Amino acid sequence: MLEELQRRSYAENTIRHYLRAVEDFARRFRCSPDRLGPRHIREYQAELFQKRKLSANSVGQHLAALRFFYIKTLRRAWSLADTPYPKKTRHLPTILSREEVAQLLQAARTPCERILLMTLYATGARNSELTHLKISDIDSPRMVVHIRGGKGRKDRDVMLSPKLLTALRTHWRFYHRKSSTWLFPSNYRKDRPIDTKTVWYACQKAAQRAGLQKRVHPHTLRHCFATHLYEAGTDLRAIQVLLGHEDLKDTLIYVHLAIQRLNATASPLDSLAINDKAIGEK
Repeated sequence: MLEELQRRSYAENTIRHYLRAVEDFARRFRCSPDRLGPRHIREYQAELFQKRKLSANSVGQHLAALRFFYIKTLRRAWSLADTPYPKKTRHLPTILSREEVAQLLQAARTPCERILLMTLYATGARNSELTHLKISDIDSPRMVVHIRGGKGRKDRDVMLSPKLLTALRTHWRFYHRKSSTWLFPSNYRKDRPIDTKTVWYACQKAAQRAGLQKRVHPHTLRHCFATHLYEAGTDLRAIQVLLGHEDLKDTLIYVHLAIQRLNATASPLDSLAINDKAIGEK
């Protein structure tokens, strides 16, 4: 299965999640997964919902891993009628105000952790994209950041903030890491990039120190990047390109999150000529 995933150039995170899902499935029945069938998959799916209380999206990811294993690795048929995908649920993500983002950045424990969070917010990069940035990806003459091998193995360019560029240069001079090709190399091995867990941990600690009551993780800053751009008047199509969304439908969620634009939109009730005193009177 690993070879099949690698030949199709699946992302590292996807490979890891798919292998874990099939391993979990086999462990549940204490049997090699090639000896299990649709009945076991249905039982496993029900257990994920009822006992483990996983969301529909998480259950769908487990089924996607099993579907890949049976179709691509074992070359078996897969019936959607027997094992239907659960209907996905879409929740509006948590958004920080500009003031809360500033508090988060100020509360970072170290200058290194602050620059990680600044880069997430300034570029809208995913956590895995951030950790794999190289020095050569910072194009200061053109003032762009090259994000390579993003979701779907697609490259894209995003704006390079002058404030971020200054902070990156200061960070680089301080740590003297010119021997590494990575923009954020690991503290343990300079030939490896920083781990995504390190970024997640830095975000969690900064949110706690800032006293933010909202649930904050690295992807929250990506949502803030897009929402704040839309509130500032940036075109949705431009935001789609900056985020690397294949479908504009995925970008439309930020229309619902833009509080400033929503507050600026008057309710149709306010345009009605009604007499308040007449309400409740006969």
